[in-house]
Amino acid sequence: MNILLTGGVGYIGSHAAVVLAQAGHDVVLYDNLYNSRADVAPRLAQIVGRAVLLVQGDVRDTDFLAQTLRARHVDAVIHFAGLKSVGESIARPLAYYENNVAGTLSLLQAMQDAAIRTLVFSSTANIYGAPHCLPVDEAHPMAPTNPYGRSKLQIEQMLADLAAADAAWRVACLRYFNPVGAHDSGLIGEDPRGMPDNLMPVIAQVAGGRRARLDVYGRDYPTPDGTGVRDYIHVMDLVEGHLAALDFLAQHTGWHAVNLGTGRGHSVLEMVRAFEAASGRAVPCHFAARRPVDVASCYASAEKARTMLNWQARRTLEDMCASTWNWQQQNEQRSS
Repeated sequence: MNILLTGGVGYIGSHAAVVLAQAGHDVVLYDNLYNSRADVAPRLAQIVGRAVLLVQGDVRDTDFLAQTLRARHVDAVIHFAGLKSVGESIARPLAYYENNVAGTLSLLQAMQDAAIRTLVFSSTANIYGAPHCLPVDEAHPMAPTNPYGRSKLQIEQMLADLAAADAAWRVACLRYFNPVGAHDSGLIGEDPRGMPDNLMPVIAQVAGGRRARLDVYGRDYPTPDGTGVRDYIHVMDLVEGHLAALDFLAQHTGWHAVNLGTGRGHSVLEMVRAFEAASGRAVPCHFAARRPVDVASCYASAEKARTMLNWQARRTLEDMCASTWNWQQQNEQRSS
């Protein structure tokens, strides 16, 4: 198939491009380069052994997007493009609704114009809000606590309405937990601009000497070591879930929502110890007060993905840390 990836040179989009290309699909990377870099495309070519097309464009440009879909004979779309910082969404809610919700509406209009009805959407476990029970399954109540999560929930609802109105649509909403790690080549990985929002890039930067310490928010949670517990999933497992979702949609119409997680959690201090072991470097920690937006524990039920998509996460915490450290070292060398 010809598959267009919005946000295709971003962290998750670039790893998905590798898995799809290696499975025999032709990928088109569509990205406005707002929070990504064009030099990812030639690095992808090194990994997959052939050129990968990058089209610079914004999903809010409906006409250009529809033109690209038709010109490249696209069969399906995986929609990664969007803003994803919880803190930034609280400070700039309109930007999140414009980019995430209006951007998706523009994409759907372009897809309809180009007669494409297969979509895998990059959603988030953030839509569940504070867990009522663990593990969190797809029937858990949805009560996001910030504009980022609410924008993703609004998109899911829009997609469900569209699939209910038109039986030709095939839609999978994949609810991510906490993607980490990098491709084994070290050529692609997570490279956030400014202060990272997520734990693993901060740990890596502390280990690499770019930051003096890791601030750990809260050490009195009802968890085994008092620090917050989350479900961390290797990005390569995550994107293999997208390939499985595409295979599923080839046989099924309608709207489907599936968690992508490991089904278990790791604490902040577990992550620190695992990264110290993988890197051979110390990660100094400073304990601070809890943040009001944080919860003690959150991890997925991954049973639906196993039964419906025939998918489950295979890589270990050690794999996540080792691949991140390999990427961190190689990326530092390229930047110097």
